[in-house]
Amino acid sequence: MLGILLGQSPRETEEKKERKFSFRKRKEKLEKRSSTKEVLPARCIQVTEVKPETLNPVWDEHFVFEIDDVHSDLLHLDIWDHDDDVSVAEACKKLNEVSGLRGMGRYFKQIAKSVRSNGSASSGSEENADDFLGCTNIPLNEFPIVGYDTWFKLEPRSSTSKVQGECHLILKLFTSQRDTALSKSDSNVSIHKKLLSQIVEYEHAHVKREPYNWNGRVCPPAWTALTHHAVQTDLSPLQQAVIRWQCYSSHHRTQRLCYSLLLRLLRTVDAEWDPAAVRGDLERQLSDSFRLYTEHCLCLMKNMRQVFPCSSAAAISRYELMLRGVGFMQNMQAFKTVCPLRHDLHMDITTAVKKGTVEWYESLIARFKPEDGPLEEQLKKLVQVVDAVCADVQRAQNNYNKLFYSAVKVDFFSIAYRQLEKQVADDVNVAMERVCGTLEQESSKLTQTMGEAIFELFMSLKILKDFREFLPLKDAKMLALTVFHNWFKSSIHKWLQIVHDRSGDRIRKAVEADTLEAVQQAKHSSSAAEVAACFSQVREIWLQLAWPDTAGAFIFVTRLTDNFCSEAVCYSEMMTRKIERNQLGRDHKSFTVQLCIGLNDTEHVRVFLAQLPRDLDWPAVERAMEESCGAEGKEQVYKALHGQLFNVDLDLQREAKRLITLLTDKMLPELRRYIQHISLSPDSINNDDVRPRGGVLCCVAVRVCNYFNAPLFFQAVSPLMKYLQDTMVILTEHLVKENLTK
Repeated sequence: MLGILLGQSPRETEEKKERKFSFRKRKEKLEKRSSTKEVLPARCIQVTEVKPETLNPVWDEHFVFEIDDVHSDLLHLDIWDHDDDVSVAEACKKLNEVSGLRGMGRYFKQIAKSVRSNGSASSGSEENADDFLGCTNIPLNEFPIVGYDTWFKLEPRSSTSKVQGECHLILKLFTSQRDTALSKSDSNVSIHKKLLSQIVEYEHAHVKREPYNWNGRVCPPAWTALTHHAVQTDLSPLQQAVIRWQCYSSHHRTQRLCYSLLLRLLRTVDAEWDPAAVRGDLERQLSDSFRLYTEHCLCLMKNMRQVFPCSSAAAISRYELMLRGVGFMQNMQAFKTVCPLRHDLHMDITTAVKKGTVEWYESLIARFKPEDGPLEEQLKKLVQVVDAVCADVQRAQNNYNKLFYSAVKVDFFSIAYRQLEKQVADDVNVAMERVCGTLEQESSKLTQTMGEAIFELFMSLKILKDFREFLPLKDAKMLALTVFHNWFKSSIHKWLQIVHDRSGDRIRKAVEADTLEAVQQAKHSSSAAEVAACFSQVREIWLQLAWPDTAGAFIFVTRLTDNFCSEAVCYSEMMTRKIERNQLGRDHKSFTVQLCIGLNDTEHVRVFLAQLPRDLDWPAVERAMEESCGAEGKEQVYKALHGQLFNVDLDLQREAKRLITLLTDKMLPELRRYIQHISLSPDSINNDDVRPRGGVLCCVAVRVCNYFNAPLFFQAVSPLMKYLQDTMVILTEHLVKENLTK
């Protein structure tokens, strides 16, 4: 049995501790209540059904009581063990026959008396008695706003009783009267939604930190008002969850919110979801909210490069939460139920990414305007466009792709890359057709500025193409940039000629500035170092190009090798002429030193050329030609490349012999003079004055002495031996090992 107890005085409160099992009415309280009638209707006391043969009964019944004074009234609950058909439970069914407070009091006294007499009012046996199992009093003024949903401990009627147990109750307070014009025209759901919307707008406008970090919490008074309204209008948890989602998601379309809040609201709707409880207007409104939120998020995805830039860690974090929310929503049962036609959200996201990528690229073209100005200026602007695309693709790979894939299972990188790669290829192809058309004209010449722009454009496209390694295998086929190098063939030939001309000028200036002095610890001069550096830079540029078509690279490798060889021979000839001009007026030692440095310079360049087969990967070119043209093609490549190297080696050796000839020509007059001195020397030479000198030449002289008068010969040949030995010392000190061996 359960019912409402009216408020009691302090004295009666003390008595209540000993009489918790009965309902009492306070006379003084009743006299003060004009609303209390003499006849107490049955609505004040309700009785549940009897659950037979169980110690854990589950009633699952619903009762409604009207409250006169929520501040002092109590909800009272009695639980009895029913043993007879005619006892407490049966008697309670006759409550409607009782009228008046006195009659009600006598009625419950009889029930209590029946219990105390252990069934004397019925069969008289202990087995047929109604046993009191406990009671509980719950003050109505202690009800929380959201009500109770908990277990209450059952208390005995006296301190000597051993009654114990618990009863699970779900209790709520609500009003049943609506007397406003709004309440008569709108439903409780609509009113609560309007109330929450106003509160959300006010609270968000007065937030003191970043608006997009607002977690959606409202002030305590606002929360109390919302909770009271939800309880008083008997809104279910699902209805409240749906309303909160509608209000906050709608507010999000005009003001930025914390996406963790929206994700939490979606999870609440999903946890409370009951398809049978959402029908009619509420279902339609929920469907509209999902649709509008999805469209808004798709719009943000389309403009994500501006709204969620990678340069901001906070923006990336917010974007991740937004994607997680969209991904969670598309898997919600509520979304599938109220939006049955939006099963292709994955495709909608893909479409939004494509559109956003296209619009971003169009804005990039509008900013740089690569079609304006002279052709050289157009190429420079196009390089800037491709570089910006490469940077965007890099951000897509490093940041956006993992966000999309983990949240909504969309391969953002593949979508964005394929779209950008195609658009870049179209624009560059058109530009290179204009370049080729211009260069084919007889009066047109590839300028240095244009050549540099073409090279930079090629390198930028190569970087963009290399990103395809991050694509799935199925997406890496038939890309627009697969054969982009073919657009540059004629330009590369022109560019190689420019490089050759610039290298020649650089070598010429290096020879002119050369003082024929060894640099640092090396034995060659500054010009040789400059030539090697020039060759190395050209080689590195070619390696950076990394021409994709190895067989097609044969013609370029041949051209590069020919350029290196001709430039090396030209350098060697210029150095020989420079040394020839400098020999006049120089002493033997300084001239010999310069000549040694000149020989070393030629050898230094020759050593660099000897490494070309490895540096330019001639074996790879030979293999590629063998695959495309057979063994004959491989042999042709081998002969062409190695023939160039063989010929340049002969040319360099020729120039080295010219320098050696200069040395011997310079030494001949001195040698003749010393030999003449030997032939004119007197027959009597002091033997003690002759001392053999060390070195190879002295050893030879000693052997010659076997045929002459040794003392006289040594004294006569001594000046010659000294001259030869001094020359050998100079050569040994200043020549590199290879030249000294020669």
